[in-house]
Amino acid sequence: MKRYTRIFINCVSGVSLMALPVVAIAQTAATSGGAVQTISAADKAAGAKAHPQLLAEFGGAETGSQAAYVESIGKNIAVQSGLSGARSDFTVTLLNSPVNNAFAIPGGYVYTTRQLVALMNNEAELAGVLGHEVGHVAARHAAKRQSAATKNTIIGVLGTVLSSVLLGNSQAGQLLQKGFLQGSQLLTLKYSRGQETEADQLGITYLKRAGYDPRAMSTVLTSLANQNALDARLMGSTNQVPAWASTHPDPASRVRAALAYAGTAAKGITNRDTFLTRISGLTYGDDPKQGVVEGRKFTHPDLRLGFEAPNGFFMINGTQAVNISGQSGKGQFTAAQYNGDLDAYVRAAFAGLTEANQPKIDPGTISKTTVNGIPAAYATARVNNAGSQVDVTVFAYQFDATHAYHFLTITQAGGAAVFNSMYGSMRRISATEAAAVKPRKLLVITARSGDTVNTLAQRMAYTDAKLDRFLVLNGLTASSRITAGQKIKLVTY
Repeated sequence: MKRYTRIFINCVSGVSLMALPVVAIAQTAATSGGAVQTISAADKAAGAKAHPQLLAEFGGAETGSQAAYVESIGKNIAVQSGLSGARSDFTVTLLNSPVNNAFAIPGGYVYTTRQLVALMNNEAELAGVLGHEVGHVAARHAAKRQSAATKNTIIGVLGTVLSSVLLGNSQAGQLLQKGFLQGSQLLTLKYSRGQETEADQLGITYLKRAGYDPRAMSTVLTSLANQNALDARLMGSTNQVPAWASTHPDPASRVRAALAYAGTAAKGITNRDTFLTRISGLTYGDDPKQGVVEGRKFTHPDLRLGFEAPNGFFMINGTQAVNISGQSGKGQFTAAQYNGDLDAYVRAAFAGLTEANQPKIDPGTISKTTVNGIPAAYATARVNNAGSQVDVTVFAYQFDATHAYHFLTITQAGGAAVFNSMYGSMRRISATEAAAVKPRKLLVITARSGDTVNTLAQRMAYTDAKLDRFLVLNGLTASSRITAGQKIKLVTY
């Protein structure tokens, strides 16, 4: 989460894959290598308009050698799609986001996050993921999903959790969900299984055309499935984090199909060592400029604040907000424009939960307090939800004359107090504490004689699950043998 500029979901102006014009390319061209098309001026204009908005939503673009490398590989694979034969027609961006995600939009715009790149183990996997995303555009999947379900838009981690766990499909749920979509970091356009299979096959086709090992699609899907399972275990929840692998559903079930399509005897380059050397130094996990989650604690060195989630809850840090999730409630920490009136700020947060033509949620009396010396105001409103009721709370803090921040939480009726400890944990942090917050970095080393998965895992910059994290990061198993000279990824400070 970063300081408020234009925090809410309209920072992407309602952009979705559904809202963008679709490249007019015949299905046969996308799948069988027909005549190369030219990206239309309309598609280029639409993509150019969406691009800066998506950058703002996903943490901005990385720069430097790693970004240039990803851009080069992305353009090389994109021209295999038939959308255009000119590398210059594609804009490939490495996003500063700690979420495993990748996507493409019409107009030649292709994106992947640094976190997803860090999970990959060779260049062919990078090309395969980007080729898969270009394949969705080439096959016009967005337009087909639009006709099937026009409500699909850009939504976020918490929005997915809320709609499936607490809110159902009720009107109240749909309205409340709007508030939790603010500051989302994930494009969760749901493709059908058939479309995912087709995009996998297109990506594999592009890999073959470019001379890569087409089996890379199955190996990266395996890594994504393993990362999803690890995330679920670490969070103590069966609610896996929505990520590239869940917006592109069920990677585990696609591994065998991808391998069969590629052919087990397939050949091609992987450029493993080159890839690992080129991505070494990437920021891994949260960027301190957006705040850092460590277990149940969130610290933002730039905003000079910190808080702690309740026992049994986990947090996911986004570019614009921190999402808090547990079995007994969901929440978000974010910000909005502040004019010095904390009561008005709280009421505006409730008002922002409903659509323009719907009745506004009335929070009633706004209560005042102080939390660790910080002026605060809060209110809870009970809202009907599919025959039952939920409690929605806004708890806001005034940090100075022009900046305020707030929690927005939802629980079953009568359960709002589960977040009281979190509200009371908000505090200012010292300059010394802020300076101590350091980013984690991806470091690629060369293994020496005697190194094992266990000894190398102890160098991971975590206090928990070091071995599990190490194995998933490197695509290894507990029985894997490390050989001298082998390149290995570590996460360090």
